[in-house]
Amino acid sequence: MAAQTQIQQAQVKFSNVTLGYDRHPAVHHLNLEVAGGALVAVIGPNGAGKSTLFRGLAGILKPLAGSISLGGLDSKDIAYLPQTADIDRSFPISVFDFVGTGLWRSTGFFGGMGKKERERILAGLAAVGLNGFENRPIGTLSGGQMQRMLFARVLLQDARLIVLDEPFNAIDAKTSADLIALVKRWHGEGRTVLAALHDLDMVRNHFPETLLLARGPVAWGATAQVLTPDNLLVAMKMCEAFDDRAAACAEDTPSRAA
Repeated sequence: MAAQTQIQQAQVKFSNVTLGYDRHPAVHHLNLEVAGGALVAVIGPNGAGKSTLFRGLAGILKPLAGSISLGGLDSKDIAYLPQTADIDRSFPISVFDFVGTGLWRSTGFFGGMGKKERERILAGLAAVGLNGFENRPIGTLSGGQMQRMLFARVLLQDARLIVLDEPFNAIDAKTSADLIALVKRWHGEGRTVLAALHDLDMVRNHFPETLLLARGPVAWGATAQVLTPDNLLVAMKMCEAFDDRAAACAEDTPSRAA
């Protein structure tokens, strides 16, 4: 019961956060709080800063300014699914061993792999429909199979905060339906899930809350109130006007209220 109570606490708070590279902001002046157990879509035009935001949330990228609070969670409580383009498919590792890296929280990177751990890996593969793929090299997988494998690894991490970067891109409808069911399962368990998405129909149908991002915040709140034509137009214009060479700035930029 104690673990469930902790899951339900407010988990993610962005306090005037600016994220970027070489002092050039890619996301700036983000102020919002995501409650524990929330299911949130993060949307925006290409180049809006979604992946940068998620790298900051996962602890891969440190803020240029401001702070990100995770409500007492540490890195072991976060499961991060990157875009498939960020995975080196030429790396010589089997599907079984790749998914097994999701157990590092309990075994350590060099921990032993006993019968219990092997059973968990096989169960994770079965949960995403990859029975019989255990010995396949990851480089032989299709796009949909690759995403299923990445979801299996997240499943094994048993994390309280799950961050998914474009998890449904370039996959078939059956795979999308299977994986969105898994996302809903995590939400039903009280985990906090944030997913960067492009498909607005999927967002409307499955995600109660949405952050519309365009290098800075445009709107945040209930999905129906965020996904308005006016807000989407503002986001497009903000991205088009953004200067990639701009230096990190210090003053707040207000967002549109959702």
